[in-house]
Amino acid sequence: MRTLIVEDDFLARTILSTLLSDYGTCHLVIDGSEAVAAIEKAYDKGEQYDLVCLDIMMPVMNGQEALSAIRKNEDARGIAIEDRVNVIMVTALDDEDNRKKAEEMGCKAYLTKPLEGEKVVSLLKDLELI
Repeated sequence: MRTLIVEDDFLARTILSTLLSDYGTCHLVIDGSEAVAAIEKAYDKGEQYDLVCLDIMMPVMNGQEALSAIRKNEDARGIAIEDRVNVIMVTALDDEDNRKKAEEMGCKAYLTKPLEGEKVVSLLKDLELI
Protein backbone atom coordinates (compact mmCIF):
# COMPACT_ATOMS: atom_id res chain seq x y z
CA MET A 1 0.00 0.00 0.00
CA ARG A 2 1.30 3.45 -0.95
CA THR A 3 0.21 6.07 1.55
CA LEU A 4 0.54 9.84 1.63
CA ILE A 5 0.24 11.36 5.09
CA VAL A 6 -0.68 15.04 5.01
CA GLU A 7 -0.28 16.47 8.49
CA ASP A 8 1.35 19.64 9.82
CA ASP A 9 1.62 18.36 13.40
CA PHE A 10 4.84 16.40 13.97
CA LEU A 11 3.39 14.06 16.61
CA ALA A 12 0.29 13.17 14.56
CA ARG A 13 2.47 12.66 11.46
CA THR A 14 4.77 10.35 13.42
CA ILE A 15 1.89 8.33 14.87
CA LEU A 16 0.27 7.82 11.47
CA SER A 17 3.57 6.94 9.86
CA THR A 18 4.35 4.40 12.58
CA LEU A 19 0.88 2.82 12.29
CA LEU A 20 0.82 2.66 8.51
CA SER A 21 4.43 1.80 7.67
CA ASP A 22 3.74 -1.84 8.57
CA TYR A 23 1.45 -1.99 5.54
CA GLY A 24 3.61 -0.32 2.91
CA THR A 25 5.40 2.83 1.87
CA CYS A 26 4.50 6.10 3.59
CA HIS A 27 5.35 9.53 2.24
CA LEU A 28 4.92 12.59 4.45
CA VAL A 29 4.02 16.18 3.59
CA ILE A 30 3.03 19.04 5.85
CA ASP A 31 0.29 20.94 3.99
CA GLY A 32 -2.37 20.64 1.33
CA SER A 33 -0.38 22.24 -1.48
CA GLU A 34 2.43 19.73 -0.98
CA ALA A 35 -0.17 16.95 -1.01
CA VAL A 36 -1.67 18.08 -4.31
CA ALA A 37 1.80 18.28 -5.87
CA ALA A 38 2.79 14.85 -4.54
CA ILE A 39 -0.39 13.24 -5.85
CA GLU A 40 -0.03 14.86 -9.28
CA LYS A 41 3.57 13.66 -9.47
CA ALA A 42 2.52 10.13 -8.46
CA TYR A 43 -0.15 10.05 -11.19
CA ASP A 44 2.38 11.37 -13.74
CA LYS A 45 4.78 8.55 -12.84
CA GLY A 46 2.04 5.89 -12.85
CA GLU A 47 2.53 5.31 -9.12
CA GLN A 48 -0.84 6.31 -7.69
CA TYR A 49 -1.29 6.41 -3.95
CA ASP A 50 -3.70 3.90 -2.48
CA LEU A 51 -4.45 6.05 0.55
CA VAL A 52 -4.21 9.68 1.57
CA CYS A 53 -4.59 10.57 5.26
CA LEU A 54 -5.51 14.23 5.18
CA ASP A 55 -5.68 16.68 8.07
CA ILE A 56 -8.10 19.59 7.68
CA MET A 57 -6.48 22.39 9.68
CA MET A 58 -3.15 23.11 7.97
CA PRO A 59 -1.28 26.18 6.77
CA VAL A 60 -1.01 27.22 3.10
CA MET A 61 -3.88 24.99 1.87
CA ASN A 62 -6.24 23.23 4.25
CA GLY A 63 -7.43 19.66 3.84
CA GLN A 64 -10.81 20.52 2.34
CA GLU A 65 -9.14 22.72 -0.30
CA ALA A 66 -6.59 19.99 -1.00
CA LEU A 67 -9.27 17.33 -1.39
CA SER A 68 -11.15 19.55 -3.83
CA ALA A 69 -7.97 20.10 -5.86
CA ILE A 70 -7.17 16.37 -5.83
CA ARG A 71 -10.64 15.49 -7.13
CA LYS A 72 -10.47 18.19 -9.84
CA ASN A 73 -7.12 16.79 -10.95
CA GLU A 74 -8.58 13.28 -11.09
CA ASP A 75 -11.53 14.60 -13.12
CA ALA A 76 -9.13 16.32 -15.55
CA ARG A 77 -7.21 13.05 -15.94
CA GLY A 78 -10.43 11.13 -16.62
CA ILE A 79 -9.97 8.89 -13.59
CA ALA A 80 -13.16 6.98 -12.83
CA ILE A 81 -14.70 7.47 -9.39
CA GLU A 82 -13.99 3.87 -8.39
CA ASP A 83 -10.30 4.30 -9.30
CA ARG A 84 -9.69 7.50 -7.35
CA VAL A 85 -7.35 7.63 -4.40
CA ASN A 86 -8.90 6.65 -1.07
CA VAL A 87 -8.94 9.67 1.23
CA ILE A 88 -9.41 9.54 4.98
CA MET A 89 -9.77 12.82 6.83
CA VAL A 90 -7.81 12.68 10.08
CA THR A 91 -8.66 15.75 12.10
CA ALA A 92 -9.49 17.31 15.44
CA LEU A 93 -12.62 18.85 13.89
CA ASP A 94 -15.62 16.79 14.89
CA ASP A 95 -18.54 18.69 13.41
CA GLU A 96 -21.26 17.82 10.94
CA ASP A 97 -20.37 20.56 8.42
CA ASN A 98 -16.81 19.32 7.92
CA ARG A 99 -17.92 15.69 7.81
CA LYS A 100 -20.58 16.44 5.20
CA LYS A 101 -18.24 18.53 3.06
CA ALA A 102 -15.60 15.79 3.09
CA GLU A 103 -18.16 13.12 2.25
CA GLU A 104 -19.51 15.16 -0.67
CA MET A 105 -15.99 15.33 -2.13
CA GLY A 106 -15.56 11.56 -1.97
CA CYS A 107 -13.79 11.15 1.35
CA LYS A 108 -13.99 7.46 2.33
CA ALA A 109 -13.80 7.98 6.10
CA TYR A 110 -13.48 10.63 8.77
CA LEU A 111 -11.38 9.95 11.84
CA THR A 112 -11.08 12.33 14.77
CA LYS A 113 -7.99 12.75 16.88
CA PRO A 114 -6.61 11.36 19.04
CA LEU A 115 -6.19 8.32 16.85
CA GLU A 116 -6.59 4.76 18.07
CA GLY A 117 -4.42 2.23 16.25
CA GLU A 118 -7.06 -0.50 16.30
CA LYS A 119 -9.62 1.85 14.77
CA VAL A 120 -7.25 2.83 11.96
CA VAL A 121 -6.40 -0.80 11.15
CA SER A 122 -10.08 -1.77 11.23
CA LEU A 123 -10.90 1.04 8.82
CA LEU A 124 -8.13 -0.04 6.43
CA LYS A 125 -9.59 -3.55 6.44
CA ASP A 126 -13.09 -2.17 5.80
CA LEU A 127 -11.72 -0.25 2.81
CA GLU A 128 -9.98 -3.46 1.65
CA LEU A 129 -6.59 -1.73 1.64
CA ILE A 130 -5.02 -4.39 3.87
